[in-house]
Amino acid sequence: MDNAGVSGAKLYVGGIPYRSTEDDIRKAFEEAGTVTSVSIISDRMTGRSRGFGFVEMSSEAEAQAAIERWDGKEFDGRTLSVSLARPQGERRERSGGGDRGGFGGGYGRGGY
Repeated sequence: MDNAGVSGAKLYVGGIPYRSTEDDIRKAFEEAGTVTSVSIISDRMTGRSRGFGFVEMSSEAEAQAAIERWDGKEFDGRTLSVSLARPQGERRERSGGGDRGGFGGGYGRGGY
């Protein structure tokens, strides 16, 4: 697999149990190598975990070992989804069209 241009040591981790801490994730991923950083994404309004995050390993080989160790495996009652993180500019467009529109806003409608 060609990972040229990808920061190969950063992993996206989905399916993280809501009660898990960054330390829990760090300990689990250390089974595959040296963990540089862990970040569980939380909801801005509630502060509650959103069930996904990022783990940075110290090398691409360790990142690959972490994928092999944890992708599709159960962790504390949930199945993890682990893959190389894509740079922000390469994320897929969300479904529902690409215009991010909706109902067109409120200006210039109705002729009032």
